Amino acid sequence: MQKSLSVYDSDGSTFAPLVVIELVSETKEEAIAWLLNRVRDKQQDGGAELLVEQLTPGAQGTEKDNPNVYVVGASWQRLLYGAEDVGLFKEFNDGSMRGFTYANKHNFKEFQGDGDGFLSMAECQYIIKHELDNLRAKDEAHVPGYPKMKLYPGKSVIRRMQSKGILVQVFPLHEKEELKRLSFSWFKKIKLSFQPLDDIRHYFGEGMALYFGFLEYFTLALIPMALIGIPYYLFDWEDYDKFTVFAGFNLVWCTVILELWKRLSASLAYGWGTLSRKKAFEEPRPGFHGVLGVNPVTGRAEPLYSNAKRQLRIYLVSVPFVLLCLYLSLYVMMIYFDMEGWALMIHDEEPTFWTGLLLFIPSIIYAVVIEIMNLIYRYAAEFLTGWENHRLESTFQNHLVLKVLVFNFFNCFASLFYIAFVMQDMVLLRQSLATLLITSQILNQIMEAFLPYWLQRRRNKKAHKRMIKTMEDKELPLSEQVKLEADMSTYLGTFDDYLELFLLFGYVSLFSCVYPLAAVLVVLNNVTEVYSDAFKMCKVFKRPFSEPAANIGVWQLAFEAMSVIAVVTNCALIGMSPQVKSYFPESETQLIMWVVGFEHFLLASKFILAFVIPDVPKHIQIKLSRLEFESLEALKKRSQAHGRKCWRPRGSQRLISDEERRGRWFRY
Repeated sequence: MQKSLSVYDSDGSTFAPLVVIELVSETKEEAIAWLLNRVRDKQQDGGAELLVEQLTPGAQGTEKDNPNVYVVGASWQRLLYGAEDVGLFKEFNDGSMRGFTYANKHNFKEFQGDGDGFLSMAECQYIIKHELDNLRAKDEAHVPGYPKMKLYPGKSVIRRMQSKGILVQVFPLHEKEELKRLSFSWFKKIKLSFQPLDDIRHYFGEGMALYFGFLEYFTLALIPMALIGIPYYLFDWEDYDKFTVFAGFNLVWCTVILELWKRLSASLAYGWGTLSRKKAFEEPRPGFHGVLGVNPVTGRAEPLYSNAKRQLRIYLVSVPFVLLCLYLSLYVMMIYFDMEGWALMIHDEEPTFWTGLLLFIPSIIYAVVIEIMNLIYRYAAEFLTGWENHRLESTFQNHLVLKVLVFNFFNCFASLFYIAFVMQDMVLLRQSLATLLITSQILNQIMEAFLPYWLQRRRNKKAHKRMIKTMEDKELPLSEQVKLEADMSTYLGTFDDYLELFLLFGYVSLFSCVYPLAAVLVVLNNVTEVYSDAFKMCKVFKRPFSEPAANIGVWQLAFEAMSVIAVVTNCALIGMSPQVKSYFPESETQLIMWVVGFEHFLLASKFILAFVIPDVPKHIQIKLSRLEFESLEALKKRSQAHGRKCWRPRGSQRLISDEERRGRWFRY
């Protein structure tokens, strides 16, 4: 918890500021008073029971500063109750991870005294965000002062005000001393060591820590391929036909590393208390709209939208648009091949050093165009997915990921597939792969590291100076820190970071057998990516709210799908090699049958391997089973001690307690 800065609530109690709420400067007074009262009200009265106070302008305040900025905190007891409400898992005295309960707080390992320091600042901020998101309208017909901004019982107040533009932003504050320590151990000192994943998780949350954990794991997994690729490049470079062994290594590599990652992520998630954590009931997205109705699950009034209408929008608009974009990508690819033919013709007519350089120009231009098209399509995909009006944020993200992956895969790899299997030109394939890979890495480093930092300096040089001052030894007043962080860029999540790793994984797993240095280049890129991403999170972006995560989600499926495509691709490349063709000199049909049979065998082996290797290590499975057994035993003893009645449903062989019948859930 950040103790160096504190503010006084309206009742005179001090609290550490954790979260900032910013309203538009012209917000009406009655709306502000209503919102603040709802935040302060007791939970039994429908409030969030949090502490909130207006940010007082500092000595450098001006008339242009927004007066409607508020800092939010909570009493320590309120945070502990909130930890139980969100289902936070912490380490028990016996070493197991258990759901925290306020009644059993002294049985948790790190709980000492009144519990000060038991929760990290990121966990406290997550609890406050959860309470603010669950602040719901009661009997108000509209937001006070805004008759057109309708409300109905059960509607999230914060989401409503945010979607209507009254609430500008809600963001968590940085903890300067802890950020300083994390920055020093993470990226300020260049060294060959593992990332401080526990510290990253403690400060940014499990979702961010899992991304950096996967980035580190992916980089380490590439080292064997890079070590094999370097001598392969040095000694067999001019003999393109000898890529069979490297392709075979690709087949095993891309399957094994993903299965081992599942086990590693399960171990990390268990240690962080998210593996067995129950997923919270998902509320509608802020942008979701429809006809007011009643949710059959919650019984609350909320917008309802016909699934038939949504499907019509998907299949009659979104799918044709994606197909049109794929056609445009194909058209641009054919222009690229025309440029390649033109450059080759000039070089053949008069081969010089400059015409030799000209051979690389079409690939460089094409790589730049690919990145521009990917960026434009990303915005179009976000607009379309929002227009489809998905109710849940998870559904929205799944549809967005699917759209973006399909286009990016086709846009980045279509030309390589065409060169490999239609033109069957391994020299051009190697050149195109190298140019696309190197150019995309340079552009990504510029876009992800240098551009955000430069824009931050250009937007507000004074704020940048204060940022440097803040992150060093000197301490700014709270008002200056809030203004500084409010002007920083907003981190939009790990979507683009995972997408970049997905494409790099594709370059390595699909065609690196014809360009062995691909793995080396990706390792170098990932090493710089760790430092650039760490710099962005600590210096450029606002602190994001922590998001509990047990794995990398839908991206695991995306990487596994890419590994299946890699099996097919590498088998086809093996079948095209002269060594294999020499075994079938008279029958091409037999060669095709052999390649297809071998590919089916490898796919079957891949799925068997995925089935045989458990996703969760055995010792963690035992701990989870023991915890479940102890919970059931504790429930049984509790029922017996209190003389609870049990009843047997008609046709059932199992006794069900009163607690189960009422649908209650107890954590021990």
